[in-house]
Amino acid sequence: MTTLFDPIRFGSIAATNRIVMAPMTRNRAGPGQVPTPLMATYYEQRASAGLIVSEATQISPQGQGYLDTPGIYSAEQRSGWRRVTDAVHGKSGKIVLQLWHVGRISYVGVEQSGRPPVSSTAYRASGETFTVRDSEVVSEPGALRLDELPRIVSEYRQAARDAIDADFDGVEVHCANGHLLDQFLRHSINHRTDIYGGSKENRARLPLEVINAIVAEIGAGRTGLRLSPVTPVNFAKQDSDAQGSFNYFVEQFAPLKLAFIHVIEGATGGPRDVAPFDYAALRSRFKTGNEHGAWIVNNGYTRAMAIDAVASGAADMVAFGKPFISNPDLVNRLRIDAPLAALDGDSLHRGGAVGYTDYPTLDPALT
Repeated sequence: MTTLFDPIRFGSIAATNRIVMAPMTRNRAGPGQVPTPLMATYYEQRASAGLIVSEATQISPQGQGYLDTPGIYSAEQRSGWRRVTDAVHGKSGKIVLQLWHVGRISYVGVEQSGRPPVSSTAYRASGETFTVRDSEVVSEPGALRLDELPRIVSEYRQAARDAIDADFDGVEVHCANGHLLDQFLRHSINHRTDIYGGSKENRARLPLEVINAIVAEIGAGRTGLRLSPVTPVNFAKQDSDAQGSFNYFVEQFAPLKLAFIHVIEGATGGPRDVAPFDYAALRSRFKTGNEHGAWIVNNGYTRAMAIDAVASGAADMVAFGKPFISNPDLVNRLRIDAPLAALDGDSLHRGGAVGYTDYPTLDPALT
C-alpha cells in the first residue's frame, strides 16, 4: 500500500515523500521585489517537503497586486531566487516556482506608470489588497485588448524560462483563487464577447495558450498547474456550471502530460463543502493517458485525511499550507504523529524574521 511518506516521481521531478508545501504569500521580498537571503533561509528550513511550491511570483510589474511580493522578470530577482533554489537543493529538496499575474486584484499605482490593473473584462472586484498603507481598495480594471494577450502569453513563457535558469525544478501556473487566468475561466467574471469570452471553450483559450507556450519552452515534465474550481476568494462568484467548465479545461491540456495538477478543494483556507464539485471526475480527465502526472490535493487536510487520501489512491500527494509556516519540520512531525506548533497569525504578512524563520523544530532526542 502506498503511503504519504513514500517517494514519487512525476514528470521530471523525483520527490522523497508525498507531502507538498503549498504556495503562501508572505510579503518578505526586498526592494525591487527581489527575494532576500531571509527567504532562502525560510525555504531551506522546509526543504524536507517532497515538493515546495514557492509563494506566488509575478511574471511582470503589471502582475503585482500586493506589497513586497517577489518577481521573476529582472536579473536581480533571478539572482535572489537562485539563492533560494541553491539552499533548498543543498538540503536535497525540490522546489517549483508559482507563476502569478493577479489581474484585477490590484490598484492604480502599483506600477510606476500609474496604469490601472487589467482583467478579462472591466469588472471591478469588491475588496482591498495589502499595500504600504496597510490596505487599498482594488481599482476598476481595464479589459485586456486582443492585441495585448500575446504579450501576456509571452510573459508567462519567459517567466518559466527564467525560473528554470534560476534552477527551479519546474513551475506551477497559478490558474486559481480569482487571479488573472481564473478571471478568464469563470463566466461570473469574464464578460467578454470576443473569442476569449462567452463559451467555456472561449474562456479557456488564454489559459490554454499560456500552458502550451510554457510546455513548448521548458517541457511538460517541469510544468504544473493550480486550480480552484469553486473557491469564492478574491470575489470570484460561483459559476453556473463549474464542473462542465473545468472538466473541459482539463480535457484540453491532459494530452500534454503535465507533471502535476494541484487542486484546491472547496474555499481556499475555508470550508471544503462551499459548493458541490466532483473532484474525482476532474482527476479522471487528467489521469487518462497520463499515469505519471501527480494529482495534488489541498485545503484543510489533517494527517489522517492525508494518509487516507494517498493510501486509497484518491490523491498522489497532499499539500499543506499554514501548518508548514509554524512547523518547518512538518514532514517529521506527520511521520511520528507529533503535536503541531501553533501559528502566529499576526506575523503572516508583517515582514522580518519573527513568525517567519524563528519557529522551532522538534528536539532530536524526542524523535
